[in-house]
Amino acid sequence: MKLTDNVLRSFRVAKVFRENSDKINCFDFSSNGETVISSSDDDSIVLYDCQEGKPKRTLYSKKYGVDLIRYTHAANTVVYSSNKIDDTIRYLSLHDNKYIRYFPGHSKRVVALSMSPVDDTFISGSLDKTIRLWDLRSPNCQGLMHLQGKPVCSFDPEGLIFAAGVNSEMVKLYDLRSFDKGPFATFKLQYERTCEWTGLKFSNDGKLILVSTNGGTLRVLDAFKGAVLHSFGGYNNSKGVILEASFTPDSQFAMIGSEDGKIHVWNAESGMKVAVLDGKHTGPVTCLQFNPKFMTFASACSNMAFWLPTIDD
Repeated sequence: MKLTDNVLRSFRVAKVFRENSDKINCFDFSSNGETVISSSDDDSIVLYDCQEGKPKRTLYSKKYGVDLIRYTHAANTVVYSSNKIDDTIRYLSLHDNKYIRYFPGHSKRVVALSMSPVDDTFISGSLDKTIRLWDLRSPNCQGLMHLQGKPVCSFDPEGLIFAAGVNSEMVKLYDLRSFDKGPFATFKLQYERTCEWTGLKFSNDGKLILVSTNGGTLRVLDAFKGAVLHSFGGYNNSKGVILEASFTPDSQFAMIGSEDGKIHVWNAESGMKVAVLDGKHTGPVTCLQFNPKFMTFASACSNMAFWLPTIDD
């Protein structure tokens, strides 16, 4: 089944889970699309089975809190940032609920975490104005970049380069093998005083970069030239909430939630708005991602919703 405008418009909430007492701050699908794991401000980690459509397990990180949860490539392991006590990143085995390793180094809150799509490398960006490069096998930081402001960062789909959005006005591209030589490309965008950048993602075909903000605009950039191809608006975000934006796995569409519980979808090539979907969310849709393998997506406020199409185009 192929994603088309009509198929996207037909998506409806198939299941709602109310496992959390506070907002879900992040979730991540496993690469095979069979499970999704969430982190919440209520200090819980919930693992869902996407095929059966039900929660499987709940773990707690009461001492350190939990945010920015990410699957690693090994089965049953995740990394996540802390939102209490310190700013150490933690590597957890879900199998026995034990920490495998800690990654200390950041001196302020971690605001970006991206796992390499190809190996055990990951990067983190923090309010301490640094990006750190790590390897899951070592607690020591493998590389450190000092920046001029708050960073957002992400790997490209091939894991060869990573992009850093700095100070809400520049995107810098680094080669992973020689990042200490500085960025090989820098794109300067028009600075918007009204909002800050909150996220940066590549499309799966590597051609586009999606920059999300805590305001009412979302930008799609050409990943090679840095030109702004589209600026998307028309969704509600008046309170400066961090709303996750995502591409669909085929790189054709961009989507974001809003503070009124609706999901807005655009065609990433033409820039046309395709759909506004009502998720019946009770709060802002802080998390939104398409399943990498199956025709379903998930959205979250303090509830988690699984969506399915209602036509087979």
